Amino acid sequence: MKNRSQLREIIMKVIYQVLILRESHLEVDVPYLIKEQLEVENEFVTSVVFGILEKEEEMTALANKYLKDWQMDRLNKVDQAIILLGIYELLYTETPSVVAINEAVELSKRYSDEKVTKMINAILDGIFKSEEEKEEA
Repeated sequence: MKNRSQLREIIMKVIYQVLILRESHLEVDVPYLIKEQLEVENEFVTSVVFGILEKEEEMTALANKYLKDWQMDRLNKVDQAIILLGIYELLYTETPSVVAINEAVELSKRYSDEKVTKMINAILDGIFKSEEEKEEA
């Protein structure tokens, strides 16, 4: 049985594959991509992957607001996948904000360089703070 961190890594890989296939104008079979990564079906993985794809446009727009002089589509697909996962967990799941941010940062430490890790942390932190302000208002 995989732990949540391992499941997040699988989600990131599936989203990465979707982004790559889409960019190449190839058919995207999301259930197949998920099945390829998991031995056993997992509700968390399935719901988060489909949730990310459903909310992708608004989450990309949100990320772009926090990227200084930069745009999501200029980042590599791995970084995009990590950011989308982090934002999705922050806004649309019961995952505690600190955990959502930390998990995204840990993934980026494994798959990106230090600059990108800091940038991902800044984006998610900015979104978290602005959401917190909305709730308090």
